[in-house]
Amino acid sequence: MIAHVFADACTGCGTCIAACPTHVFDAGADGVPVIARLDQCQTCFMCELYCDADALYVAVDLREPKAIDPDLIRTRGELGNLRRGYRWRNGASEPGSLDHFWQLGPLLREGAEIAGRRYRARHSEQADD
Repeated sequence: MIAHVFADACTGCGTCIAACPTHVFDAGADGVPVIARLDQCQTCFMCELYCDADALYVAVDLREPKAIDPDLIRTRGELGNLRRGYRWRNGASEPGSLDHFWQLGPLLREGAEIAGRRYRARHSEQADD
C-alpha cells in the first residue's frame, strides 16, 4: 500500500498520478500528489516504478493506513529500491531489466485481494449506516 509521499523530493511531474491504474492520487495545488483514495491502492508499485525522483514509498506489508517514519525509510535506503532493482529509468526499462518482473505476480495478486477486501469491508460498513 502507498505509505508516504516525500513532498520535499517530489518534482511535481505527475507521472505517478498517470501511472496509477486505480487512481489513488490527486494532484495537489503545488503539483505534489495527494493520496486521495488509499482504499483503492492495490500495492502494484507502478507509482514507485515511475517515480524517477524516488519520492514515493510503497510498503508491501502494510494492510491498513499507518504512520511511518520517513527519516527511517530514508536512512534504510528504501526509496527507489524497486525501480533501481529492475533498472527502470525515465518510465522505461534498460535492456534485460524486466527479465524477472514476472516474480511480482504473486505480490500484485495479493495487492488486488487486499484492495478487494478493504473495498468490501468499507462498503458493507456504509450499507449498515
